Amino acid sequence: MSSATKVKGKIKVTPLEDRVAIMPDDEMESMRGGLYIPDTAKEKPTQGEVIAVGAGRYEKGARIPMDVKVGDKVLYGKYSGTNITIEGEEVVIIKASDILAKMG
Repeated sequence: MSSATKVKGKIKVTPLEDRVAIMPDDEMESMRGGLYIPDTAKEKPTQGEVIAVGAGRYEKGARIPMDVKVGDKVLYGKYSGTNITIEGEEVVIIKASDILAKMG
């Protein structure tokens, strides 16, 4: 059973197997100590909201269910996943094993 969702009503994303599509949280802080931090110097976000999940991977002929579901807030590794931009929206496609924790 795969779960797909439309990202802000524009596109449809359906990850395969044990992959998860995450919408990264926007950087809230553009001024730090009165100094402007340009976009190129900002760190990549490491948390976001799950917008779609795959059906899970196969192991020994049985499908292993996913630990996360659409709508979960998650923390993931700084350099994990693949950033893609589809119709102006940034989405991170990541393996479920690279998700560090669920928030809340």
